[in-house]
Formats: sequence, C-alpha cells, structure tokens
Amino acid sequence: MAQFEGKERRMPKIEKCLAEYGFATLEEARDFCLEKGINVEEIVKGVQPIAFENAVWAYTLGTAVALKKGANKAADAAEAIGIGLQAFCVPGSVAEQRNVGQGHGNLGAMLLREETDCFCFLAGHESFAAAEGAIGIARTANKARKTPLRVILNGLGKDAAYIISRINGFTYVETSFDFSTGELSVVREVAFSNGEKAAVKCYGANDVLEGVAIMKKENVDVSITGNSTNPTRFQHLVAGTYKKWAMENGKKYFSVASGGGTGRTLHPDNVAAGPASYGLTDSMGRMHGDAQFAGSSSVPAHVEMMGLMGMGNNPMVGATVACAVAVEEALK
Repeated sequence: MAQFEGKERRMPKIEKCLAEYGFATLEEARDFCLEKGINVEEIVKGVQPIAFENAVWAYTLGTAVALKKGANKAADAAEAIGIGLQAFCVPGSVAEQRNVGQGHGNLGAMLLREETDCFCFLAGHESFAAAEGAIGIARTANKARKTPLRVILNGLGKDAAYIISRINGFTYVETSFDFSTGELSVVREVAFSNGEKAAVKCYGANDVLEGVAIMKKENVDVSITGNSTNPTRFQHLVAGTYKKWAMENGKKYFSVASGGGTGRTLHPDNVAAGPASYGLTDSMGRMHGDAQFAGSSSVPAHVEMMGLMGMGNNPMVGATVACAVAVEEALK
C-alpha cells in the first residue's frame, strides 16, 4: 500500500481523481505508468534526490492521468500532470487556494511550447534547487521541441555563478555592466562540460541593474524566482523591473514567483508567522507574479508545509517537464 506524508488529509481528493480516470488505487496508477515504460520515481528522485514520497506519488498520479488522456504532445501531457498534482493539494491549504498543482502543470506546458524561447531561473545561485531544475529541463525538454529551449540561471554574485557552473557542468558567463551607459558586455564564457548541461548558461550579476540587463540580453520569456538568499536585494526587484520594461516595449513576459505562503521569511510586522501573516517575500511576489506558487524554491519540507508536496518549486519544474516528455515518448 502506498505510504506518504500527509496521506490522511490528501486521500479524499486523490481517490476522486483516481476514480475519474479509471484507477482503483495509486498502485494501479503506478503499474500503468510502468507498463508504458515510465518509472516516475526514478525521474522525480533523479531531479531532486531528497524529494518526499508524496512527490513521487503525486507525479505518478499526474503521469497516469496524462497517459489515460492520450496526451501525445508533451505540452498537453504537462497540463494533464497538473491535474494529478492538484489532487495532492491539501484541502484548504495555501497550495490549494492558489491552484499551485495545476499551475506547475501549466508552467511545464509553457516551456514545452515553441512560443517560449528562453526560460530563466532568477536568483538561481542561492541553492542547488535551481541547478536541479535546470538539469531536469536540459535533459528532456528539447526532445519534445522543434527549437531548443534556452535555459539560464541569473543570480546575485559572480563567484556564486562560477562555482555553481563548475559544480554542475554549466556554462559560466561573466559579464561587465557599465552603470553610466547601461551597456552590458560579455567578458568570457567558460563551459564546464561537453554535454547537455553545458547548454545551461549561468550568469552572476553585481546588482539589480545588471540582472535586468542580463534578462534583456537573453530576451527572457518566462522566469521563476528563487526565494532563499536575496529576495529583497535581487530576484523580485529584477523580475518587477524587467516586467515593467517588457510591458512598455511590447515584450511578452510571464513571471512566476516561486516562494511565499504562511510562515515564510522576513515578516513585515517582525513577529512569528500566523495563518494571516504573509512574509515580505510573498508580498513582493504578488507585485510582479503572473502566477504565484507556495513555499520554498528549494526546500521540500517548506513546499509540503504549504500543502502541495515535498519537493522544491524549482526542481518541480524539471520533474514536470521530464515526466511530460516521457509521456509523449511512451505514446508515440
């Protein structure tokens, strides 16, 4: 029998979803995926090894739904996976109220459609979560696209960008920003691998203005913020400023705020978290976010606390894309 975190609170919605798509149990959904050659646990844990068991089962249900619906295009499969993720949201939780499960499915679909050329993990250096998500996308997204999706990390600090690039095999892009003219120039590019990871470009900025210039240089279409280290100094400010520029210049830009929800850091009133107290990071995300997720970009336990499942928001992006591509390949 499937055992996972928060099972008792989640099962009524899960059982309703299972019945709707012709499954008696989660184990039956898992076996259906395995029959089609998809090992969901391998995919999910391959993106974020510390993900909780409920993340594995949520993606199992979502993948089974996508297969049952015959979603033979990866973008459609991602949307269907969101149905399964939404079924795992705890009733009454922040995640359920924000429709975060379906939101992750829709974000995955966006990255698998040709209209999106460049996806950015914004302030990706504060943890390995952005790297995990980027690797998950780099490995799989382009199998389902005619033109390769460009994936970048854009965060505060050139040393941090260099280190994260070297550890993960990304391409480090060192830039120089002229504050008097607003011009950005590339000093050097260093690829730390020869494989799919090298296609991920990792930028380090000295401040917000350089971060925005990097967004403009790469013509970012969709981004998701990190929320751990520099939320008030970098990522939300870059997203908001770039959003303003995009609107003024007819550029289509979809901004996702990954963190927030009750109990997040930097509370405006400087007191402990309560059910009605949203942290400053959450409030800032509301200013630029076309979609707002709940919980940490990296820490499984915090996303679980928000009522979705135990997996960081950034790795979830990689897992959604990877599972969706697996569905397309299985149904070819």
